[in-house]
Amino acid sequence: MQKKSYAQASSNVSNTTREILKIKEAFSSLQNKKIEQVQKIISGESKPKLCINMTSKRPLYKQVIVSMSIDNAKNFVKDLSAYIVNINRSFKNIKLDVIANFIHIDNKDIVISTNKAASPLNLQLIEKYIKNTHCIETEHTESPRLPQSKSYLKIISILYLSKQSNTHISPDVIEKILNNVHIFNDIILASKPRVIKMFSKSNMAIVWINIWNAQSSTKAKSLINRMFNIRSFIATICGANMNSRVPQCKNCWK
Repeated sequence: MQKKSYAQASSNVSNTTREILKIKEAFSSLQNKKIEQVQKIISGESKPKLCINMTSKRPLYKQVIVSMSIDNAKNFVKDLSAYIVNINRSFKNIKLDVIANFIHIDNKDIVISTNKAASPLNLQLIEKYIKNTHCIETEHTESPRLPQSKSYLKIISILYLSKQSNTHISPDVIEKILNNVHIFNDIILASKPRVIKMFSKSNMAIVWINIWNAQSSTKAKSLINRMFNIRSFIATICGANMNSRVPQCKNCWK
């Protein structure tokens, strides 16, 4: 092994020092240890570690969820490969381009992973096949559905205290009102409405409502900026941020 001369060694030291000073100048907040690591990577003395993130979010909208009893779920998982073949055969027979990839169990839910979002027709075929399977009891099996999310809305311009009855508007009263408004016909509340007085000296209220929605948030979008009557007042629906103290469904996505 050839030994380096004093001149070569001095040259290398000075180059290293210059590189460290440049890094220190560019990144003044870096600690000395970090600066040395950066310098070694630049000079080729060490290679940066390749970090691979093995976790990724599954495209939840490409799933079909079938809730059933625990006993049904235990019986159903005994031959999943055959079920996948038969479900795909049902799709192929009527020339549908959706494909069921695999099935897994999440607690007592059967989750069918598909190559694309399932349509209502796909859900009907899956339901027909599963409920014709002899290993399960149909009365303990729900209809297949896509994963759901929660959307958060607020309703403004509502009178907080009724002058006639001298009582404030309650969540139960809000639910009854919404049930009679046509724009809420296909809307399912995910929790009780919350009624809060807008200001201490004001008689107006804000009502927060959480609704079940699809991934595309189509239901929430169809409601935002819509108006409806509550007695002689015109209430307006607005978008809202997620409010606290609301439990999340295990099938929700964010």
